[in-house]
Parts: sequence; structure tokens; C-alpha cells
Amino acid sequence: MSGLGELDRPGAPRGTGPGEGRQPPPASGVRRSAADPVKGLLHRHRELCERAVDPLEIAAGLEAHGVTDRTAARFRHRDVFSLAEEMYARVPRDGDTPAPSEDGPTPRPGGPRAAGFVLALLPGVLCAAAVAGLRLTDGRPRLIAAAVGVLAVALALGAALRRGPLSAAPRTTSTWTCWLLGYALLGDGLLQTAASGGPDGLPDGTADGEWPVTLAPVLALALSYAPAAGCAHLFTAGARRKLSSSRGLTDFSASVRPLLLGAFTLYLGALAALLTLTGAVLGEPAGWPQGLGLGALLLLARLLGVHGHAHAGPLVLTATAAAEAAALATVFAGRLPGCGFLSAPVEALVAACGPAGVPTAACGIGALTLLVHACRRLTRASAHAPTERTR
Repeated sequence: MSGLGELDRPGAPRGTGPGEGRQPPPASGVRRSAADPVKGLLHRHRELCERAVDPLEIAAGLEAHGVTDRTAARFRHRDVFSLAEEMYARVPRDGDTPAPSEDGPTPRPGGPRAAGFVLALLPGVLCAAAVAGLRLTDGRPRLIAAAVGVLAVALALGAALRRGPLSAAPRTTSTWTCWLLGYALLGDGLLQTAASGGPDGLPDGTADGEWPVTLAPVLALALSYAPAAGCAHLFTAGARRKLSSSRGLTDFSASVRPLLLGAFTLYLGALAALLTLTGAVLGEPAGWPQGLGLGALLLLARLLGVHGHAHAGPLVLTATAAAEAAALATVFAGRLPGCGFLSAPVEALVAACGPAGVPTAACGIGALTLLVHACRRLTRASAHAPTERTR
């Protein structure tokens, strides 16, 4: 009876189905959701929108999360940039960043830029001094000069890579970079000597010894750090300007690809000139194929790391270093009884192209792989976001 009384009460829900007491969602809420398609997207990416300093960062972040111009059309916008502008405008902000205090010391204009310029030149200058020390000394003093020179160049290069346009975060490639540079210095001589049955001793730091040392390519690569930093800066600044003026992700990619290829070509031209110069000054072969291949490989690996794609560079550098090490190992393994077939491919390559054929092939394939990868990754807007980048 109590149940019957409940049903008879005025205002009690009536019906016969199990879900009769459930009220439908208000029509105004449905209309509001349909009329405001950006609201859900804004809620999902609220943190990105709140920390962004301009709509460009939001556009880059949306692209990193898979939002394309076609996706933006579903939110009633012509492209991701237009969508990002609305999202940026709709996020409430407590206030602008407080202006810096006028009581503090005023930084001198051009100070950090001048310091970065000096750091970019330092590896090449110290490497030139180390090469001069090797040429002007003999015996134990030459060994000391070589050790001091390697340490000084390594420290200078590390300091230069910690700041400026080629400074990249976390993942390190120093081990494989050192191996590749060491091979450029000693590898060709060792391979040539090993193919003829040597070596019988350690390198003496000269190009005409039993174990020849090739100084020209290494000196050219050290000197090319400054042009590499300059080309990286030109590419980054140009891409940022294109990000401001583009009206779509496809438009941005199409405009940035020539910038990337132009900066890459400009660096290769500078490196080729330095290889010619150092070869002429030191009286050695310039080593264009292996020098250009190694320089291109190192620049592209660094550029990818700088712009947030830190996996491909170390992977390709590791594979290149492993290929060079395997080439040397097979030559020595071929001396074992019945194992001559192991060294046959490398000996054929050396006979056809000289000892430079191994690093040229290894570095060239690695650089081409990274160039294709860079043309896909570094032409995306998310690669140029000043905040969190896609890995």
C-alpha cells in the first residue's frame, strides 16, 4: 500500500519501464555541445594552452598529438593555426608575465652572442694548435702534445655543444662521435696497413709513417663547427618565421623543406672548402668523400636531437660505427686459417676505392638515411615548438 501511495503522490515519476525515472539530458546542453565543438578539445589540451606564450606553440602541440588540418575542419576551422588561435584566446590567464625589475644589472647587448661565437670557433682553433704541435715535435713531446690536444679539443667541443643552436638535450652520442672521429684520424691508415699484413707498431703521428695518420679531415671537421652552428641557427630562425606566416601544416612543411636542404647544402659547401684548405696546408689528400660523409652525418644527427627527435641520430651513429669496426675486424679475422673469405668483401672495396671506401660507404649511407628522416621530421611544426617537443 505504501508503494501505491508513493505512486499516487503528485509529482511522483510515472511510467511502466525500468528506466522511467531517468530524465533525458537537457536539450540546451546538447545544443551547447554541438554549437561549441572546440570546448572538448580545449579541455583535453588545457595544460598545453595554459603554458603556451602564443598560438604557434598550441598549433605545434596539436600537430604533435595528431591534429591535422583535416581534423581542424571538423571543429569548423580552416586549419590547425586558426584552431590554435581560438584555443589560445579562450584560455583565461591570471595576468601577464611581470616585467623585469629596472634595479637589476642591464645585460650588455651582444654579450651572449659574442660568447657563443667564441665557443663555436674554439674547437677549430684548438685543433689547429694541436696539429701544429704534432708537426713541430717528435718522440715523447709529440705524444704529450697529442694527448693534451685531444683533451683540449674534447673539452672545447663539449662546452660549445652545451649552448647555442646545436645544444641538444638528454641523449648523448659522444661515444660514437669519438669513435667516428678517431676512425677518421687513424682508421684509413690502419685499414691500409692491415690489408698489407701490418701494423707492426703504433702510429707516430705522421702521414707517411708505417701507420699513417690523416689529420686534414679531422682538422676540417673541427673548423667546420662554427659554420655548422651558423647553418643550424639560420634553419631554426627561418623555420620559426615560416611558422608565424604559414596558414596550414602542409604549407609550413612545403616552405621549411627548402630551408633545411639549403642549410645542409651550405654546410657541405663550407666543409668542402675547409677540406681543400686543410689538405693544401698540411700537404695531405683532402679526403672529400669520407670528410663530407662524416660531417653530414654528425650535423644531421645533431639537428634531429636539437629539435626533439633524439632516437634516430644515436641509432644511425651506432650502426655506422659498428660498420667501420666490423670492416677492421674482418680484415684481421681473415688472417685466421680457413677464414680468408671474411676479409674478401673489405679487401675488394679497398682494392677498388682505397681505404677511404669503407668510411665513405658507411657514413654516406648513414647520412642519407638521416637526411630522409630529417626531411620528414624537421619540416613538422611540432619540431619547432619552444616548449615540450615530440620525441
